[in-house]
Amino acid sequence: MDFVEFVTDQSREAINTRQRYQAWRNAVERERGFRGSMVWETSKGQDYLFRAYYAEDGKRRQKSLGRRSPETKALKQTFENERAAAIASRKRLDEALARQAAVNRALGMGRVPLIAARILRLLDQRGFLGKGLRVVGTNALYAYEAAAGVFLDPGITATGDLDLLFDARRGLNLVGDPALSQDGLVDLLRRADRSFRKSPQGFRAENDEGYLVDLITPLRRPPWALASAAAGADALEAAEIEGLSWLENAPAFDQVALDERGAPLRLVTVDPRVFAIHKHWIAKRADRDPLKRRRDDEQARTVAALTRRYLGHLPFEAPDLLMLPRGVVEEAMAELAG
Repeated sequence: MDFVEFVTDQSREAINTRQRYQAWRNAVERERGFRGSMVWETSKGQDYLFRAYYAEDGKRRQKSLGRRSPETKALKQTFENERAAAIASRKRLDEALARQAAVNRALGMGRVPLIAARILRLLDQRGFLGKGLRVVGTNALYAYEAAAGVFLDPGITATGDLDLLFDARRGLNLVGDPALSQDGLVDLLRRADRSFRKSPQGFRAENDEGYLVDLITPLRRPPWALASAAAGADALEAAEIEGLSWLENAPAFDQVALDERGAPLRLVTVDPRVFAIHKHWIAKRADRDPLKRRRDDEQARTVAALTRRYLGHLPFEAPDLLMLPRGVVEEAMAELAG
């Protein structure tokens, strides 16, 4: 299996991008801690300091910090100074990432389609990515090649869909925040592209350019074990597919990838070993479309070879594969070993 390895300049800038992106994420999180404001409000002739902000659910929150005093005055001043510093730091890193993206773009390193990148960033911002929702299917290859420092054959990464594995056991929830129903996923997609709508297939959303987002979930036995959430007419209904429980239970694979403009994003998918074995299993199914079967087989062999050659810390004999049936693993390894 042939891979196009990063040249020296590309390797250097990939490392620089990861470092700057992590610094930017830290700055965003710090700035988030200063959201809202501290204001004085008068009650019964006394001034009180209040911390006010809007929570993720859109509701305004307010808390009294005490009467006006030297201590509360100092508290307000410190808050405003530190908030200004946090905003300034994040803006400087915005500019650094923009410059870095231009360098990456000039080096031909951009890979993830822009529409997929916009969706993944929104999922990440809302706290869903990697927490009940992860990427499966062809788009996972962008994470694997980024981790290995190589480019794959464009023929197997070209795709028109973004498959999202929906972990229905956890749901689309933010810790400490109200659960987002499947309706909320469609709303979020429309923030990436206003033309997104639910397709006749209930598990799929599509936009005017024919880009598809599938919401899928493992087949549950018995079927009533999956609790159904209240859903509106515009809600996606996750399609149950056999074998996806292996991906649901697989270790997560978290990687910084680059979109087509060279800008970084977080991509959370499944362990590449599990991906390869699962793709091999799908390719062997008699009910699989012949054209997709050939692509599945090629992806399985490619990811298996990439993992062995470049990701030596992920051996195929590790306990991390215990969520897979032994027979499926043994058959895959017998055919993918070469």
